[in-house]
Amino acid sequence: MADDFEERLAAEGLDASDWSNGPGDTYVSHSHAYDKVLVATSGSITFQLTDIGRDVMLNEGERLNLPAGTSHGATVGPDGVRCLEAHLPAGSLPAGQRHFTKGW
Repeated sequence: MADDFEERLAAEGLDASDWSNGPGDTYVSHSHAYDKVLVATSGSITFQLTDIGRDVMLNEGERLNLPAGTSHGATVGPDGVRCLEAHLPAGSLPAGQRHFTKGW
């Protein structure tokens, strides 16, 4: 199934890399100088979007678009997580595709 997600991202011109984390792993709040697109290919992860005061849980097949400079932390769900991640130059995400997009 991850191949399907990778193909869909590639069709958008995105070159995604794969990463995974174990249950309960966390990332402290941070930001990036680039736009980021994440797709959960298995498991789950909850992103704490501190700039907008919202938590977003990604389950398999769900996508999160993060504009450059967005402060975010994350907590991996009880079954771990595997994600695809692509980076774009800052400002590349269309205004209507910023932040959480359920499905595609």
